[in-house]
Order: sequence, then C-alpha cells, then structure tokens
Amino acid sequence: MINRTMKIFVDFDGTITLEDVGEAIFKRFGKPEKVNRIIEDLLSDKISSRQCWDELCSSVDIVSKSELDKFVDMLEIDPTFNEFVKYCSDNQLELIILSDGFDYYIERLFNNSGLTGLKYYSNKLFVDKNGYLKAEYPYFDIDSPTSANCKKNHIINHSSDDDYTIYIGDGNSDKEAAQYCDFIFAKNGLLKFCSVEKISFYPFIDFNDVQNKLSELVKKKN
Repeated sequence: MINRTMKIFVDFDGTITLEDVGEAIFKRFGKPEKVNRIIEDLLSDKISSRQCWDELCSSVDIVSKSELDKFVDMLEIDPTFNEFVKYCSDNQLELIILSDGFDYYIERLFNNSGLTGLKYYSNKLFVDKNGYLKAEYPYFDIDSPTSANCKKNHIINHSSDDDYTIYIGDGNSDKEAAQYCDFIFAKNGLLKFCSVEKISFYPFIDFNDVQNKLSELVKKKN
C-alpha cells in the first residue's frame, strides 16, 4: 500500500446517520403495512431498489414540505462523523458519500450538523406541486438492481488501480459496491453479507472505530 492514494467511500443511511432516514420518512408518512411489505420485498430480492423507492413514494398521500422538513430535523447524524470528516481532511484522504437515499434529507442533515462542501452522490427526492413525493435516479444502472444510485460505478469513476480504496457501509445497497474496494468496514446487513460470502471486512460500531483502524492503515501507507 506504500505511496498509494487512499480514497474513502461511505454509505449514508444507517452509516452516517443513526437510523435509515429514507425508511423512517416512509414509515412516518406512508401506510405502515404497505411500507413494511415493500421493504421486505427489497431485502428478499423480489424487487429492485428503484422499484422499492417508487412503490414507497406511491404509499404516501399528500405531504407538506414543512411537515417533511420538521420530521427530517428530528433525525441525527452519528456524532462521531464530524470528527471523522476532520480527520480525513487533516490527512488529505478523499471522502465521497455514496447514498441510495435522497439529496433532500442528506443536504438538510449535513447543514444541520455544520457539514458543508462534502462530495456526495444520491438519488433525488422532491415534493411536487400537488404535494406528492417524487423520486428521480440520475445514476441508475439497470445492471445494479440493489442500488438505484449505482455505487459501483461511482467507485470505478473516482478511483484507479493505483489507489487504495476503502468502503464503509451497513446495508443492502452496499453489497455490490463494497466488493470493488480494497478494504471494507461493515456493520449490520453488510457485515452479515460479508460473513456469509466469506468476504474480508473489519467490523465497526461508529466512526471512532473506523478512524482508529484507518490510523493504522495510514501509518502502513507511509
């Protein structure tokens, strides 16, 4: 790893945040039974991530933007993430957030936490003029059904064979993407997947764990 540029790719929902924000939004504003069924279908690979989001949007009746904003403002980013961002900046480690969630709440939660200027790629969500939630997928790839925002492609586009790539994630949309990186930090669903598939990973609880292990990797790099 000596002299290789280190690049870090991080999932958002349930990794940077304390809970899955996208899921929380639809459980709050959608029909609970329908929402739970849709999420179960996604996790059992009966539907793609894009289908999941479209069905979840259709499960929600009219919602006001102010009501949605108020709910998002109740949700939190992992308190250890701010220090991790500083650590990456201090050590000149490129940090890119790859989310299968939505820009609507990512931007708002980053601003609420005093985090600005972070590079991220996600799907788009908005409340249309009639009060309905609508989603758009600018980075969709039909060959990567587990993520409506193809994380694998972002990793390929933002790294080369000369880079040392790191993935940090927790769930279904991270399964494919993580395998395109040299080192994986995993928890929850991603940890179980890596364990079953016998893919090497390092378990973590929060970004303090990640930062401590990264410090070891950075020393080896130098």
